[in-house]
Amino acid sequence: MRKMIIMTTLAFGILFSGIFGSIDASAASNTNYRVKAASTGQKFIGVPYKWGGTSPSGFDCSGFVGYAYKISGKVLPRTASEMYKRGTFVGRYQLQVGDTVFFSTVSKGASHVGIYIGNNQFVHAASNGVRIDSLNNSYWKPRYLGAKRI
Repeated sequence: MRKMIIMTTLAFGILFSGIFGSIDASAASNTNYRVKAASTGQKFIGVPYKWGGTSPSGFDCSGFVGYAYKISGKVLPRTASEMYKRGTFVGRYQLQVGDTVFFSTVSKGASHVGIYIGNNQFVHAASNGVRIDSLNNSYWKPRYLGAKRI
């Protein structure tokens, strides 16, 4: 009887460690592509702004975010407003590297997007090119709309 209890306990332990191991591996994979998108985005600092631009010769905001995510293995919609419809909402104080951050600039709703890189900063394609700004910047803070985790 004792042997059967030990064998059953071991079997359940192996079964559950396999299930939870898969969940952890999946979560790590999701984190990795977001971190890679943030890292990739920072490599393009200084690239000029180009309305409708989706390549390193020139980016607009959503073209930039889409390109960084594509390099990381995820395809996103083309516009900031369509990107805003994807993923899971994230509170401002729960932001993680690689989350997408959205702003309401030229129109109501999501009209600008960037990639959170940590320390309250994000990388994005602004009118003067790809750059890093603070979420507390006097321009961006009042226009902050929310964040999504893809």
